[in-house]
Amino acid sequence: MTNSPQTPPARIPGYDGGPFHHQPDLLDEHLFWVGHLHNYYSESEEAEDLVGDADEQAAGDLQSQLLAGETWPVFTVPLHGNHHLYVVYRACDDDEGIDYLLHHPDWDAAERLAQDEGHFMGPGLSWAELTAAADNDLPGGSTTDPNARLLLLLPAFGDDNVPDGAVERLAAALHARTRVEAPERLAAALLGDQGPCGPTRWATAEGGYPINDGGYSFRNPTNSFAWSSSRLARVGRALAP
Repeated sequence: MTNSPQTPPARIPGYDGGPFHHQPDLLDEHLFWVGHLHNYYSESEEAEDLVGDADEQAAGDLQSQLLAGETWPVFTVPLHGNHHLYVVYRACDDDEGIDYLLHHPDWDAAERLAQDEGHFMGPGLSWAELTAAADNDLPGGSTTDPNARLLLLLPAFGDDNVPDGAVERLAAALHARTRVEAPERLAAALLGDQGPCGPTRWATAEGGYPINDGGYSFRNPTNSFAWSSSRLARVGRALAP
């Protein structure tokens, strides 16, 4: 399933919804990013202050439009090995949200890494996995710009061990794609709080695949709703930096 920048997937196996609508132009809109990251920064009073009330209200109006339409906006990030990450705006009456899906053509169904809504699930990505997806420069997605990809996938991220330079990396993305006046301060606040899940510890399971300790994460094998070890392993392989 290799998609050109103009062609959304007709369907995502194992995922009900659609019809999907490709809107890469939104990635150039400051207000789109304010809305897309809202649940991630709203956990931090400092971050909310840095975004500003006026932008939040306008961005909220845009998000409401995207989640209330007859089509479902979808953004695609290709990965190595013909895997794809899909960010789907679930425009479903009384059940709207943003889903982060991982799929490969050989899989019967996509894996839901995270869902950004009132009942948040995640994190689904470590920092190394997030930046690997942002930086791979593969064609066929909604954008090849690493800054846009980083921000697009950020709400699915949680990691208590970000490297030196992470604040600068996120600040550069915010500077490039938004109009916030203090991107460095906002980046520090975002990486300090890390949204609804907070910083999550990652480890390596006996099978050699990454797992975490997030209470709402499918990649935490101690959760009752966690994936099986085989699913955890294939997701780990697909997202490997």
